[in-house]
Amino acid sequence: MDLTTLGFAMGSAWLSGINLYATVLTLGLLERFHLVRLPGDLAYLDHTWVLVLAGTLYAVEFVADKIPAVDSVWDMVHTFIRVPAGAVLAATAFAHFDPSVRLAALLVGGGVALSSHSAKAATRLAANTSPEPFSNIALSLAEDAVTFGGALLMAHNPVVILVVAAVAVGLTAFMIRAMYRAVRKLFRPDAPSSST
Repeated sequence: MDLTTLGFAMGSAWLSGINLYATVLTLGLLERFHLVRLPGDLAYLDHTWVLVLAGTLYAVEFVADKIPAVDSVWDMVHTFIRVPAGAVLAATAFAHFDPSVRLAALLVGGGVALSSHSAKAATRLAANTSPEPFSNIALSLAEDAVTFGGALLMAHNPVVILVVAAVAVGLTAFMIRAMYRAVRKLFRPDAPSSST
């Protein structure tokens, strides 16, 4: 299997879970200006209508992501958009491969997008407990920087973004397991005291 294609597939899925529209816009512009040759059918991201749509939706998300509570509603709705789109982007990178490879990329890409989306949504939900809006703005700008920077990194070294995505998925799984144990311990009834 080609590690470059795998890096683009899983990298685009992971970044889509953080900010789908910024990912599509960045990759599309890089392809449009011949700064990268995207694998499979990802090259179609350079179509004008795709760039205009991604840019418009990114502008909406840029504003919505900075408003406490609105960002959590936005993330909740985008669970049904970012995850499937990340799966499709991963499968699209393997467009010229066997259908079984594309299906595997679709499934794994969806899982990768779900992990980054879940980590983002949980972090933003925790930030919303703070009454000041600055943490939301800072987190949103950091997510944008990770998405744009990750897409540029992927364009120049897709194997590195593959490693970054794999480490991030592992950390997310560890974090979810730790939170599950903490919540379970919190709601577990105390052991009955022994009577003497």
